[in-house]
Amino acid sequence: MSTHKLRPVDTPDSATASTGQVPPQAGGTDEGVPVSVKIRERIKAAQRRFHANDNIAEFIEPGELEKLLDEVQGKMSEVLSSLVIDTDSDHNTQDTARRVAKMYLGEIFKGRYHASPAVTEFPNAERLNELMIVGPITVRSACSHHLCPIIGKVWIGVMPNEHSNLIGLSKYARLIDWIMSRPQIQEEAVTQVADLLQDRMQPDGLAVVMEADHFCMHWRGVKDMDSKMINSVMRGSFLKDANLRREFLSLVNHKKG
Repeated sequence: MSTHKLRPVDTPDSATASTGQVPPQAGGTDEGVPVSVKIRERIKAAQRRFHANDNIAEFIEPGELEKLLDEVQGKMSEVLSSLVIDTDSDHNTQDTARRVAKMYLGEIFKGRYHASPAVTEFPNAERLNELMIVGPITVRSACSHHLCPIIGKVWIGVMPNEHSNLIGLSKYARLIDWIMSRPQIQEEAVTQVADLLQDRMQPDGLAVVMEADHFCMHWRGVKDMDSKMINSVMRGSFLKDANLRREFLSLVNHKKG
């Protein structure tokens, strides 16, 4: 379950305006209606948001992901055609539309379409209350502006209390990958990670630091290969206690060095 709250949206325009497809009619048949339209209409009926970095798994019914895969493949074939790529006779691109559709839905954007991974939480039986640091965790995402890769590292600092839930070390990586496997901007991604871990663990303090390369700068635009982006989110005791914050950042910087 995503802890990033999907904000209510304004009364939606018709699906016809945004997709060119006729939405399913109340009380009528939905035969021939694209599955993306059906999913979109469910989200709008619930007055929920479906931005690029939101999880929409609860609105996808069994069997619909395979249908969505077929639909995305068809749309990607149209994109390749509009790029004047001869996918009929070019052996390298004959199956590209299918490969890209599978990559988006099952790999790099899977965090939108699949529910949160199962994570076992256990009580803080020993009443641990010392700083814990997890990282660096390798993260991979895609910029929601250009769909170019974002690749970097995340460090997590946790200050638990006797009532905190603890999670296994590998589960940090699983939860973070679920958040990052969506089109993101780094500033929002780090906040989503912090929200998720805060909700799961309920610690006294939580810190998240991310450093990443953005291929929308490396690959296009200014083509600067050296720039990185570093940002952080501090919650609870990390925000209030300057000494704790310095200790965490010092240890992170030591590991980075």
